Amino acid sequence: MIRVCIVCEGVTEMEFVKSCLMPHLLDHGVLAYPSIVQAPSGRHRGGRVTVERLARFISHEYHAADRLTTLVDFYGFQDANGRTRQELEQDIFDGVVKHAAGVDRRFVRPYVQMHEFEGLLFSDVEQFQCVLDGWDAGVRQTLIGIRSQFPTPEDINNSRQTAPSKRILAAFPDGSYNKTEHGPVIADAIGLATIRQECPQFDSWMIMLEGWGA
Repeated sequence: MIRVCIVCEGVTEMEFVKSCLMPHLLDHGVLAYPSIVQAPSGRHRGGRVTVERLARFISHEYHAADRLTTLVDFYGFQDANGRTRQELEQDIFDGVVKHAAGVDRRFVRPYVQMHEFEGLLFSDVEQFQCVLDGWDAGVRQTLIGIRSQFPTPEDINNSRQTAPSKRILAAFPDGSYNKTEHGPVIADAIGLATIRQECPQFDSWMIMLEGWGA
């Protein structure tokens, strides 16, 4: 059984790993577990993601697991500075190499989710009905309208006003949607098969994770 550490940006992603990814990957010989990236103070707070912060954290975890990857959002990346997703992933790996001796490229594969975790939830907007107190026909039509504008959920765009999480919060103006509480529940209701069908970049990451257990 291969032990894979998935370094997460925050609590929402950690719960998604626990509830959705871990059971699936066990069937592929992969024992995945989440670890939230630490703040400079050493506290496990998540957020405020930078290349250097991720690289240092992964380098500290390198010898505690058989393989390491990340689940962090492209949206809000503190030092993206115009870099693409692929460039950020490469720079994270290069940073790990700088901080940890003898790093094997086969065993460290950073992954940056476009544009953020909440985009995956648009794989099936009907499952937002899990937000029991806020779900109604108006919310449903708003979310369907958003999804219809983009080829895939991973294309839902990246700004302070239009990132997936911002759109979801605006669709539930009464504040009934809580990302930490509802995000993993909605993802579980959608199911990995549907998310993978709708989100090709996420699917490629899952194929890689499954392959680690082969």
